[in-house]
Amino acid sequence: MDRLDHLEHLDRQLVDELAQVARETVRDELREQTRRQRRRAMLYAGSGAVALYAGAALALALGLGLATGLPDWAAALITAAILGVVAYALRGAARPSEHAAAPDAVHEHTLGGSAPTAPPGGLGMPYPPMPAGPPGTTPDASEARPPHPDDIDPEQPHHRA
Repeated sequence: MDRLDHLEHLDRQLVDELAQVARETVRDELREQTRRQRRRAMLYAGSGAVALYAGAALALALGLGLATGLPDWAAALITAAILGVVAYALRGAARPSEHAAAPDAVHEHTLGGSAPTAPPGGLGMPYPPMPAGPPGTTPDASEARPPHPDDIDPEQPHHRA
């Protein structure tokens, strides 16, 4: 039995050593991946900042070019309108196409989209129904009216939901 206890001790020691080596290897690999991703993120951020300044310089050049033949305010207004159209086009390009989601469905095209008919899960109403009156009462159609500010007792504390 003494020999088996010695082997069991060696097994535990071997498992602990292997676990330690695995932890160090994984830690080093994660550290290296994080370093590469951090560098890539900084390069993307720098690229975005430079692109922002390039776009501003382009808008300024467009405005100054228009200002040679137009009043300054008109050139600025036209430049702003062009930038608004470009922003709207980019926004539309970023949204997924409605026809790609449901090719055989007929959709109405409204500015800004339409309100959802149901929650994303597809169950029930997008919000819970509100009762017409206080609990325990069923108001008559003639009695149902929104509360008037004069109906509220000023002495009672007001609670907001």
